[in-house]
Amino acid sequence: QVQLEESGGGLVQAGDSLRLSCAASGRTFSTYIMGWFRQAPGKEREFVAAITRSAGNTCHADFVRGRFTISRDNAKNTVYLQMNSLKPEDTAVYYCAAAGSVSSLCKGAFDYWGQGTQVTVSS
Repeated sequence: QVQLEESGGGLVQAGDSLRLSCAASGRTFSTYIMGWFRQAPGKEREFVAAITRSAGNTCHADFVRGRFTISRDNAKNTVYLQMNSLKPEDTAVYYCAAAGSVSSLCKGAFDYWGQGTQVTVSS
């Protein structure tokens, strides 16, 4: 089992950047596929990005491709989400997630979740 804690959210203006971090507990972080999801008010949670165990492969949702980048540092047990050119529609609670395995990096089901961090983008 792994415990996840997100940080780095906040209130920014459109066009600004933020980097979210997710720190994982335990010694087996490198064995997990990691992902970021988000949930806006009144909407369902949606996939944002995911990264394989060795960071050899990533998947980003179409609506963030070219603006957001997922990365990980296994030595620090941390996964990141660099968010550039933020838009008001990016406003949401962002969740970090971990999975032992997924059938598809872009559509897989994740097993463990953090509490989320709020990102608010003003116009």
